[in-house]
Amino acid sequence: MTTRDVVFPSGRQALYERNRYSPAIRSNGFLFVSGQVGSKEDGSPEPDLENQVRLAFNNLNAILGAAGCTFDDVIDVTVFIVDPESTFETIWKIVPEFWGNAPHPTLTGIGVTWLYGFQFEIKVIARLPETVQG
Repeated sequence: MTTRDVVFPSGRQALYERNRYSPAIRSNGFLFVSGQVGSKEDGSPEPDLENQVRLAFNNLNAILGAAGCTFDDVIDVTVFIVDPESTFETIWKIVPEFWGNAPHPTLTGIGVTWLYGFQFEIKVIARLPETVQG
């Protein structure tokens, strides 16, 4: 069995170990990032939706940075939104703060009914820069 090349952001390893998943795995020149939510350091949800979305992106950026990437390296995005009909506009006005300029990554948006107390989750696949592909 191949050992997974796991990427942990600073200060959150215990949270991932407690929940039994890897925040990201490097494989074949790509970084596969688990869904990130707007969780505080203790894992609890940020109650304000706009701040929760910002915190989800900040948590995502911490993982990307730990792998030597930025959001510019992201090629595919999947977002999960609770009650998108009522929350989409609030969420999507935050996205440009983090998204960058065109051309943008591919995007799949999925409406869900439950995210463990969160309202927004983002998972991505990024291309690793050649200097960190190993």
